[in-house]
Amino acid sequence: MTDARRLACLEAMGVDVYVRRSLPPASAATGSLPAPETSPASATPMPPAPPGPEAALDWEALQAAVSACTRCSLAGTRTQTVFGVGNPKARWMFIGEAPGAEEDKRGEPFVGRAGQLLTAMLKAVGLRREDVYIANVLKCRPPGNRDPRPEEAAHCRGYLERQIELVAPALVIAVGRIAAQNLLATDVPLARLRSRVHALGPRGWPLVVTYHPAYLLRSPGEKRKAWQDLLFAKQVSARLERGEAVLP
Repeated sequence: MTDARRLACLEAMGVDVYVRRSLPPASAATGSLPAPETSPASATPMPPAPPGPEAALDWEALQAAVSACTRCSLAGTRTQTVFGVGNPKARWMFIGEAPGAEEDKRGEPFVGRAGQLLTAMLKAVGLRREDVYIANVLKCRPPGNRDPRPEEAAHCRGYLERQIELVAPALVIAVGRIAAQNLLATDVPLARLRSRVHALGPRGWPLVVTYHPAYLLRSPGEKRKAWQDLLFAKQVSARLERGEAVLP
């Protein structure tokens, strides 16, 4: 990537750029990242579950099932369900934790300020929202934007698993700690989940982890780490395109 292109990408993410008097280390200059690693021992993949009624649904039937879902109490507090958006055959699939107030209002994931930042993050790696698929662990907004409860995530799990099966992405990107820990069935901190490739579910979908845009809005100093995550995701994606193994 040229210096001009790199600066444009960082600007798209809102990352402040400083010119150093001395040359940076080679790895920083080239944007190269460590080779993919396997998950830490305590970050075990999501255990397989018996197939639910969603397992045989196509996109239209799955979306209808989500819209009519009353499996948990969130059905009584939502404005509408938030299914997912994007390319149904995308190479990259982004999964966040749950809809917020704006998403609940509009029925589309990542459309508030955090969504605008996610769009900028995609632009930074040469992608548009239409190029990827975006979904959440939960399909309904938790009241007050609280964290999803385990039983709520369990009720939505079959929907999400079917979405992943239908998209069949080359790479899954877990957006934020809560999404990553839910998907990987772990309590390992996000910092230890970053910069490595994890196996998601019984199919072993390659998954990498990055920060949630809402967190980056609160902690803009961490945007550089999110940029590193995106470069790492591109590296992993390139290896997959070449047919190389990224998991043991």
